Amino acid sequence: MGIFDLFSKRQRRLRGEFPDVYTYDDLPNALRVQVVHIIRDALGVDYYGSEHASKTYEFINNTLCREYGLFELTKRPRSLDESVLNFFLAEESVERALDVIELSFKLIDTYVRNHYPHNSGAKIEPDDAIAELNGRFKEHGIGFQFESSELIRVDSDFIHSEAVKPTLAILRDSKFKGANEEFLKAHEHYRHGRYKECLVDALKSFESTLKAICAKRGWKTQPTDTAKALINTCLSEGLLPSFLESQMGAVRSLLESGVPAVRNKLGGHGQGTESIAVPEYFARYALNLTASSILLMAEADAAKK
Repeated sequence: MGIFDLFSKRQRRLRGEFPDVYTYDDLPNALRVQVVHIIRDALGVDYYGSEHASKTYEFINNTLCREYGLFELTKRPRSLDESVLNFFLAEESVERALDVIELSFKLIDTYVRNHYPHNSGAKIEPDDAIAELNGRFKEHGIGFQFESSELIRVDSDFIHSEAVKPTLAILRDSKFKGANEEFLKAHEHYRHGRYKECLVDALKSFESTLKAICAKRGWKTQPTDTAKALINTCLSEGLLPSFLESQMGAVRSLLESGVPAVRNKLGGHGQGTESIAVPEYFARYALNLTASSILLMAEADAAKK
């Protein structure tokens, strides 16, 4: 059905009642109910006899039970969709509630998209369901978006739309499969507060992008090449336009002292006698810098004849 700009919403905006910063530790009941509507419209409902809906809810239910070490999500549910959705509505842990959202929409994005017949009972298309979910997150000021079949934490709307989202679109290309997996893993670490691991996988993703570009173009590299060596190869082979030659020193310094330096200082080597605590803002900086750096090199590759 999409999102309607109701009179009451417009009035709340005029009064300045909509959140202007993101939150991550609360999923209000109104949002949960809206998410249930989206899931039911996208999957159908189990007790109407839809075989595809039944299989999908069964998979979600059984996966969550197994991962949480439970025999059932709710007591004596009348149907599998009731088990999953009632669990989601009542669950106090925000992370577990987000598990339900991510798993459900992962299936909407893959299984429903590729295997549901037209008479399955689903009322909306997967793209419409995902768009509405992301719209509801923004509407409630919740700092997550569903991209590339995963929940991605969002800290800046501008950076997400201008750097992270385009980077995810580029990395969907099969030649960037490794880089895509590492970039998503870095975001997953960030979402769960594993900031050292976030730094490590952010750099891996950047290096994998450069290796993919070099392999595509037949540029000589070594399996043990570091980010610095890969950057040097790409720049010496003229990856960026020649008219930027005078700026190459600045570009090289920016790339070499960006993600690799942050990772090496805080996440990539032995800690010595004291544990190094990586602040959240450093991990966020590394993720945003990784997205911008990947975007720069991948778009330069796409533009190069």
